Amino acid sequence: MNSDPRSLSFEPLSPLSFLDRAAAVHGSRIAVVDGDRRWTYAEFRDRCRRLAGALAPLAEGRPVAILAPNTHVMLEAAHGVPWAGAPLVTINTRLSADEVIYILEHSESAVLLHDPQLDELVTTVVDRMAQPPRLVRAGPGDGGSYENLLAEATPMGIAPADERSLLSINYTSGTTGRPKGVMYHHRGAYLQALAMVAHTGLTASSAYLWTVPMFHCNGWTFPWAVTAAGAKHVCLPKVDAAVAWRLIREDAVTHLCGAPAVLSMLVNAPEAPDRHAGSDVIRFVIGGAPASPSLLAAADNMGIDVTQVYGLTETYGPAMLCDWHPEWSKLPTEDRSRLRARQGVANFVGLTARVVGTDGRDVPADGATMGEILLRGNNLMLGYFKDEAATIAAAPDGWFRSGDLGVLHPDGYLELRDRSKDVIISGGENITSIEVEQAIASHPAVLEVAVVGAPDDRWGEVPVAFVVLRPAAKASEQDIVDHVRSRLARFKVPKRVVFGELPRTSTGKIQKHVLREREWAGRARRIA
Repeated sequence: MNSDPRSLSFEPLSPLSFLDRAAAVHGSRIAVVDGDRRWTYAEFRDRCRRLAGALAPLAEGRPVAILAPNTHVMLEAAHGVPWAGAPLVTINTRLSADEVIYILEHSESAVLLHDPQLDELVTTVVDRMAQPPRLVRAGPGDGGSYENLLAEATPMGIAPADERSLLSINYTSGTTGRPKGVMYHHRGAYLQALAMVAHTGLTASSAYLWTVPMFHCNGWTFPWAVTAAGAKHVCLPKVDAAVAWRLIREDAVTHLCGAPAVLSMLVNAPEAPDRHAGSDVIRFVIGGAPASPSLLAAADNMGIDVTQVYGLTETYGPAMLCDWHPEWSKLPTEDRSRLRARQGVANFVGLTARVVGTDGRDVPADGATMGEILLRGNNLMLGYFKDEAATIAAAPDGWFRSGDLGVLHPDGYLELRDRSKDVIISGGENITSIEVEQAIASHPAVLEVAVVGAPDDRWGEVPVAFVVLRPAAKASEQDIVDHVRSRLARFKVPKRVVFGELPRTSTGKIQKHVLREREWAGRARRIA
């Protein structure tokens, strides 16, 4: 027993506590829907605690990684792995074997939970590792091994003694070719989750459809936010518009998140209604790339309430959002869409973002002067795992350098104007142009290469490669594509390869901005 009288006013913050409360308050209500399977909050908590009991002796405090789509296993891992006293490492299911191996080795993961549909990838990974992690198959088609594991385990739950202890490691390419491990702490996830509950209006009557990958920023902390509200998790292993609309109707879905590509897919699907006829408004939180006003207008006409957000892996997902003013709802559709397209203001647990010029000074709030976006607050990472130099470089003075450019409007709302030059945002996924360039440059016929983001109606941006071949060398577009596909995840493969000379400065430096401007200008001409 703690005899310190100060303890009555302090308890370490952890998002795991939300499930304890949800089970106590909403124990008999449905917590998770996954296909034809349903679990109450009491059952959900028991399964997570049993997972913790099974993993604790296997991990012994070392990280536990998971490769799985948006299934109940991912939700259970979000709670069960930290309850086992181990950091959670969620891995992008679209990565190549080399990329998965790097993450497993760098994080020093002791255990890998994986969905059976990823058996082939996992087999390749394990065969090429000197010291592979312990494997646990978990999901449909695992032969009941995961259920047996839970049934035989003794429930447990290790609460963090320090709220700033390591909760999870999320790997992101960032602005370099090698992924960096972004360290989340219990306190940050707790506060960010509560901010998401408040800003999105989650309640015990809400139902959340899992359209944003849980491997990305721990699902923007919604595994804990939805649980904190006592709302219903509706799993969706693969984003399919027809299935999504069916689940929206059957499970009375009220909330979902995703990139503009997901919203576009839903709005333009044959199954989409002329206007949502449900009793509750559908709230869509959109991030990953700026949504176009036309897409926002289409969603508005359909009865989908869209909130634009902005953030990075380093900020637990949405650090800023377009906090809607009630008076704006009376404006014409065009004006509403323009306002919704702004990234807005800091959420409840962050500090007001700064926009600074190249001289390091804050730019005027005139809606025109661009600068780099700087962030700070309770929802910022601890730092990069085993990379102090990168941590210091990212926040040399206590403000995180996002690498993104934006403007501040007179009302204090931020609007993103451009991404950092080396990062391509495709369907919400970060693609580092340097990484793709290095893969292409390893082809024996390639002399020089530049990769930029080009506009795409479905994904927002896609990588396009500009290649100069070696004298007398030959290579086709397909040759280059196949070469990259054998080395990187499929979504990183260039969608087009252009051969020819590259524009340069007077000192010989390749002018990537010229290539990028050509691509976007070409789109403008097509639209016109």
